[in-house]
Amino acid sequence: MGRTIWVLAVALGVTLGACRSVVPPVPPSSADAPAEETGGWRATATVADKERIRGWYGSWQTALADARAKGFGVDIDREGVLLQPMAALPNPHLPAGDYRCRTIKLGTQGRGSLSYVAYGWFRCRVTPEQGLSSLTKISGSQRPVGLIFPDNLKRQIFLGTLELGDEKMAVNYGSDRMRDMAGFVERIGDNRWRLVLPAPAYESLLDVIELIPAG
Repeated sequence: MGRTIWVLAVALGVTLGACRSVVPPVPPSSADAPAEETGGWRATATVADKERIRGWYGSWQTALADARAKGFGVDIDREGVLLQPMAALPNPHLPAGDYRCRTIKLGTQGRGSLSYVAYGWFRCRVTPEQGLSSLTKISGSQRPVGLIFPDNLKRQIFLGTLELGDEKMAVNYGSDRMRDMAGFVERIGDNRWRLVLPAPAYESLLDVIELIPAG
């Protein structure tokens, strides 16, 4: 059993045994609306993370406005659909396998960080995990690790935590709000996906992680 299940074990009720330890959002269209209002990822997510996901559009618009106002408009435009809020395509399923991934941080929380930071490529992995999928960034100093839940025709929901530095195991989801992460996975092209993390706890106003199959 993988470390991701340990991260979400308390919320999901999984038996682990000896495992190793601003701008208002726009209403979704009927095609984007989830089939149910309770259950699924909603039964697992913290109240704060439900709010983050509910307010995704406002967070995105605020982050873009902040970055553009501070001179990063050309950088944003260069990324095309990757940073366009409404660019999601049907069939968001992220297949299992290894991926190249890179993070773009948009907007700043005003603590000395830049309003636009684009990092180089790192390694991510998607793995089947007890009927769901796990997503783990396996290199870099900030590493999301969590589970991917079904949601609607254009997105899946990511719930997880953040590993930092040389840590070997993530904290349990829901035990530290500064480490909890919530967002959604969308397909934006052929063999191209993004993980969008609105209102992260550190540095930026929005994080976007691009994912492309490795090799």
